[in-house]
Amino acid sequence: MMTDLELNEKFAALAAAQTNTEAQFARTEAQIIRTEAQMSKTDATLERMGIHLGGITNRKGSITEEYFYNALKDKPILGGVTYDIVDRNIKANFSKVRDEFDIVLYNGDSIALIECKTKAHENDLMKLVEKKASNFKELFPYYKHYKIYLGLASFCFYDELEILAKKHGVAILKQKGEVLEIEADNLKVY
Repeated sequence: MMTDLELNEKFAALAAAQTNTEAQFARTEAQIIRTEAQMSKTDATLERMGIHLGGITNRKGSITEEYFYNALKDKPILGGVTYDIVDRNIKANFSKVRDEFDIVLYNGDSIALIECKTKAHENDLMKLVEKKASNFKELFPYYKHYKIYLGLASFCFYDELEILAKKHGVAILKQKGEVLEIEADNLKVY
C-alpha cells in the first residue's frame, strides 16, 4: 500500500505530465494552424499558376489549330478527297454528349474531323478513333450517312504514334517544308 506522501508524489508527477502533454498539444495545434495557413497560400499560388499555365496551353493549342486550319483552307484535300468547306472550333451539346471538333472539312458526301495537338500522344489518337466520329454523328444527325474520315494534326509526332495512327486509318498532318508566307508588297526603304 502507498503512503499519502507517495500518492501525492504520483499525483504531482501525473499532473506535471498532463501539463506537459497539454503544452505539447498547444504547440502542435499552433503548428497545424501555421501549416494550414501556408497550405492556403500555396493553394492560392498554384491556382494563379494554373490559370496562367492554362492560358499558355490554350494559346499553344490556338496556334496549332490556326496553322493547320490555314493549311487546309489553302488546300482542302485529305487522302485524295477534296472538300468544299473548312470550318473550325465546332462545339455541340446534345443530351449527354458534348464535344468540340478542332477542324471539320465538308463536301457532298464526306466529313473529315481533324484533331489538333501541339504534341500528339496515343490517348489523343484513341479519343479521336473511339469517340469523335460517333459523337459527331450523334451531335449532327444530318451527316450520319456521310463518310467520316479522321486526321490527327500535330507539330510533334513520335514514330510509334504515326504507326498506330496509320494502323487505325487516321491521316497524319504535320509540319513539313516551306510553310512561310511573306506579304511585303509595300516595303519602305529606311
